[in-house]
Amino acid sequence: MRIRLIRRREIWAITREGWVIASAGLIILMLLILTNIHPFLAVNAPIKADILVVEGWLPDYAIESAIAEFKKGEYSQLITTGVPLSKGYYLAEYKNYAELTAATCIALGFDKNKLVAVPAANVLKHRTAASAIALRDWLATSALKVDSINLYSFGPHARRSWIVFKEVLNPDIKVGIIAAEPEDYNPQEWWKSSEGFRTVIGEIIAYIYARFVDWKT
Repeated sequence: MRIRLIRRREIWAITREGWVIASAGLIILMLLILTNIHPFLAVNAPIKADILVVEGWLPDYAIESAIAEFKKGEYSQLITTGVPLSKGYYLAEYKNYAELTAATCIALGFDKNKLVAVPAANVLKHRTAASAIALRDWLATSALKVDSINLYSFGPHARRSWIVFKEVLNPDIKVGIIAAEPEDYNPQEWWKSSEGFRTVIGEIIAYIYARFVDWKT
C-alpha cells in the first residue's frame, strides 16, 4: 500500500490584469464613499411644518441659521431641546442646552413668545433619544396641535437625529430634517482635516449603531 502525504491540485488565481481591475474598482469605491458619505449623513429633507425643533447643542452660528430658517419657513413655534450641560453646570445661569439655546435665540432678537425650551433628562448615553422622548411627552400635554415638525440638526449628525426623532414620534408626528453646514471644516473635503475626519468617521459608526436600536424604549 502506498501512502501519499501531499497531492497536486489545480486552483484558480487572480491574474495581473485581474488585480489591476480589482484595485481600480476599490479606488473608485473609496472615492465614491469619500465624496458621498457626508451629504448622506448631513441630510436635508424638510417637510411642510408649523414647528421648528432645534437641537440645543448646536454652535451659535448654527443657531443663527436656525433662526433664519424659522423666518423663511413661516413656522409658528420654535422649540429647543437638550440635556443638562456637561461642563460649567454649577456656574452657568442656564443648566441645560435647551434653555441655553432658547436664551441665545432671545439674545439674537428672536420673539420669546414663539419660543419654548423643552429640557431632557440627565442621561449618560442616548442623549438624542432623551431629547426626542422629552419632546414627545411635552407635546402630548401641550395645547399645540402638532402633526409635523422639522428638526434642525448639525452636519453629519443630522441623519442619526432624524432616525431617532422619527422613531420616537412615529406615527403621530411626521418629522423632516435640516442640517446646518459646519464651518470648522470643509464638508466637500472632510477627510483633509482632523475635525472633519473625526466627526464623519464617528458619525458613520454611530449611524450603523442607530439602525439596530429600538429608540421608542
